[in-house]
Amino acid sequence: MSASTTPSSRPAVTEREAREVAEAAREQHWRKPSFAKELFLGRFRLDLIHPHPLPGDEAAQRGEEFLAKLRDFVETKVDAAVIECDARIPDEVIDGLKELGAFGMKIDTKYGGLGLTQVYYNKALSLAGSASPAIGVLLSAHQSIGVPQPLKLFGTQEQRERFLPRCARTDISAFLLTEPDVGSDPARLATTAVPDGDDYVLDGVKLWTTNGVVADLLVVMARVPRSEGHKGGITAFVVETNSPGVTVENRNAFMGLRGIENGVTRFHQVRVPAANRVGEEGQGLKIALTTLNTGRLSLPASCVAAGKWCLKIAREWTAVREQWGKPVAHHEAVGSKISFIAATTFALEAVTDLASQMADEDRNDIRIEGALAKLYASEMAWTMADELIQIRGGRGFETAESLRARGERGVPAEQLLRDLRINRIFEGSTEIMHLLIAREAVDAHLSVAGDLIDPEKSLGDKAKAGANAGAFYAKWLPKLVAGPGQLPTAYGEFKHGVDLSGHLRYVERTSRKLARSTFYAMSRWQGRMESKQGFLGRIVDIGAELFAMSAACVRAELLRGRGENGREAYQLADVFCRQARIRVEELFNRLWTNTDDLDRKVAKGVLSGTYEWLEQGIVDPSGDGPWIADATPGASQRENLHRPIR
Repeated sequence: MSASTTPSSRPAVTEREAREVAEAAREQHWRKPSFAKELFLGRFRLDLIHPHPLPGDEAAQRGEEFLAKLRDFVETKVDAAVIECDARIPDEVIDGLKELGAFGMKIDTKYGGLGLTQVYYNKALSLAGSASPAIGVLLSAHQSIGVPQPLKLFGTQEQRERFLPRCARTDISAFLLTEPDVGSDPARLATTAVPDGDDYVLDGVKLWTTNGVVADLLVVMARVPRSEGHKGGITAFVVETNSPGVTVENRNAFMGLRGIENGVTRFHQVRVPAANRVGEEGQGLKIALTTLNTGRLSLPASCVAAGKWCLKIAREWTAVREQWGKPVAHHEAVGSKISFIAATTFALEAVTDLASQMADEDRNDIRIEGALAKLYASEMAWTMADELIQIRGGRGFETAESLRARGERGVPAEQLLRDLRINRIFEGSTEIMHLLIAREAVDAHLSVAGDLIDPEKSLGDKAKAGANAGAFYAKWLPKLVAGPGQLPTAYGEFKHGVDLSGHLRYVERTSRKLARSTFYAMSRWQGRMESKQGFLGRIVDIGAELFAMSAACVRAELLRGRGENGREAYQLADVFCRQARIRVEELFNRLWTNTDDLDRKVAKGVLSGTYEWLEQGIVDPSGDGPWIADATPGASQRENLHRPIR
């Protein structure tokens, strides 16, 4: 097979068909209120997040007790430098985490788990990830998206009783969706699960299977062909990794997160009992997306830990490093970076804790909040780490091992940058998150006016949609003209020394402006709106900033009310909101003043070879080989690298 050949087993999918598959997988209805959804519609529902929700006393006590045990373990048993050097978490560390119950943090106590809330689960991931990001990923991949969460949401009672006790104490799990030629476009999924009696027979190859090298149990997404008695479609299965025909063909290595057990897994004629199917046939993508609604919150948790560490190192280093007769922290160019790190860390913790507690309470639909938290935290954490590198100067670029070798403190700042980079890609890249959130943000518009801009709808359908849209917009548009944000006394309960009420009034006003901008864009571009990815990305980024501002203010008031550094929290929230408002105004300006059209023309020119002359004068060290590895189904020709930890 040549490098350009696509395996014949891969479904041929048009752009429209791919969108239809994605649309069918998303939750179609809003049964619960959503703060972020309302925000994008120009309705600032502060009552949905204030007063700040809190875990119950029993849940808090259980969580704090586990955090104390986990802290002692990671401080005494984990050597981050060894994990980075060996690119592997020692088996004895994994065994210790099992004994501690860390693999069952999110599993109900009746199945042998710890039954922690999402809030305390995230705090535990932050703590473990600060000791070694690879450990945070190990625990998160196992229970945020691995076997426990899909079974909790969609599994049968028999499946929970069979698998959850194993996941809580002994077994490691992984989630397998991505393939060598399939990322965020699951309509082209090639792995198949063919019904055969009481079994399904799996064939295919999965890429980037985090935990896959050491996993005992897998959640595998595979396509069931439609046949008599079988609805077919992408379906989820729990697969035993020691099943005949399962081969871990490669342990992948990356620029960061060197200790993770990520691989390539091949399935050849693997028999999976029908009893291991999770949900119904065709529900696989819905299961995956629903799982990720809360599963994505593990990434902001790791970003919060990164921000806290950046702040600690920046504070300690800039106090002792002198330039021109004074500590570098006292120079404005460095001080502004420290301020940004401190304020942003406060905001990220506010966003993560708020979204997590909302997930625990289950009275709000948090699909947008969870996605915004992942998007915003991954981008801001990367910027904070980059600023820490700049603050550290040459030492920031130097490895911790090299620093130690010449007698200085081994600060792994460059490692943090490498470890954080993947957060902007996995569990939904920034670009995909922009589109996913934008789709949810405009759902109300598409629900009433979608048929108007669909070229395949009949005139009758368009007429009906026009009537529905007219009724909706007649009520909605007038509400975008004025609101509490224009009243000087609104949100006065957020004024205690430092005045945060003005920031909340800004959020209220700006949410209406955001909704008006979205409506104008839909009116202008109609069916072409979905191709305006630059515009949609900026709309989402504005919403993310407004969500973070709201969370920061609400958290500051919570801490003030509890007597926990309230004055300082108000100061941090104020600084963050002022920084965020500058970013928001820049984003609004770029909605209509940008180079999007020119960028598209240049991109087409690059692909057509128009600018190929610009590439002259270099050599390419990449080497030979296809861009995408052949994933044709068949028996493995490689050694099985599966390494169960017992």
